[in-house]
Amino acid sequence: MIHEAELSPTPSPAHWLDVSAVREPAQLASLRGAWNALLEQSNAGPFNAWEWLYPWCRRIAPDRKPFVMQAKDRSGALVGLLALGLECQWVLGRPVRRLSFLGETHVGSDYLDVVARRGREEEVARVFAAALWELRDQWDVLELTDLREDSVTVRVLRETFEKARADFQLSTRYVCPYEPLPKGESFDAFLKRTSRRDNFLRRKKWLEKQQGYRIEKTEAPGALAGPLTDFFRLHSARWESDGGSQGIKGKGVESFHRDATQLLAERGRLRMYTMKVAGQAVASVYGILHRDSFIYFQSGYDPAWRNRSVGLVLVGETFRDAIDAGLTEYDFLRGTESYKSDWTTHQRRTVSVRALSPYGGGEWLVRRDEAMKQVRNVAKSVLPDDMVERVRRWRRKLAAVRG
Repeated sequence: MIHEAELSPTPSPAHWLDVSAVREPAQLASLRGAWNALLEQSNAGPFNAWEWLYPWCRRIAPDRKPFVMQAKDRSGALVGLLALGLECQWVLGRPVRRLSFLGETHVGSDYLDVVARRGREEEVARVFAAALWELRDQWDVLELTDLREDSVTVRVLRETFEKARADFQLSTRYVCPYEPLPKGESFDAFLKRTSRRDNFLRRKKWLEKQQGYRIEKTEAPGALAGPLTDFFRLHSARWESDGGSQGIKGKGVESFHRDATQLLAERGRLRMYTMKVAGQAVASVYGILHRDSFIYFQSGYDPAWRNRSVGLVLVGETFRDAIDAGLTEYDFLRGTESYKSDWTTHQRRTVSVRALSPYGGGEWLVRRDEAMKQVRNVAKSVLPDDMVERVRRWRRKLAAVRG
């Protein structure tokens, strides 16, 4: 049955699962152990981890009410988890209740999804989809962003809501370049099949001749203060001429990353790489380990060293480290920047789903968003490209000032 919702028992085929919802922030802290154990038994992506979503609730969206759904079997074991949050937005003087993923904004969380015990993804997705439909009087808009397009959850939600004749929409989000790393392949063999081999080797050779050149890898929770400070400085410097970073902007986001990196490091999931020359940090990569994958999250470099390709060399060295560690995939996450395609030959996509409750005023939120999108599209079509870019930079600077 579904607790805290005054609902009828969950229909077949999920009658064997007991579904409940955690709705108080204080309760989230106690879930860490069970949440981590379930994540290890699942195929869910890295940003579904407690270490990512708990600090997001504290630092990014403290006003959002948790709505974390749990599915347990008859023995009481946790077999599924769906980390959602409920917020109220005012649209034309009307309150609209929006139910969405925790971690959805500000921090670039790709592959958000249901966390389900491996092999039971469809069963768990179906019980959560059924529960969400039964709870439709408690939300107006269900909006889940950045799922993998091949996620079972996407298909199950679509089947469930379309069968109920609900207003359901599926849209594309981002392209995520990645590269499989075949077992037994050497770094030299990998380099030969990239377009950056010659430049990487030439730039690396020059850097190795510089006094004090070295690359530091930081994994220990107690050693993060210096590498993180270098990372934030280099990331900010890299994007300053473009109006500021879209990925990490504002003190709240920096505080989130200080919390998340500490928690990830405690589980052995963090890799911070810092390139130094003569004692000065000139490039940094913030990476996450997830099962057999290296997740390239963010980076930064000193613009004064741009012409020395310090970013290129450091990324190459993270590939070397991933291969030496026996990892089988390197994931650049969202974005089709040229430096990513230089290293990769594969892509996956993310999508978002949106459903409207027949009981609420979700259509007002949809109309507002569509109107804003149309205004942006008209502006882009009318303004010269350089003016559009200046507006983007102004907005980034404004957002950075507001924090």
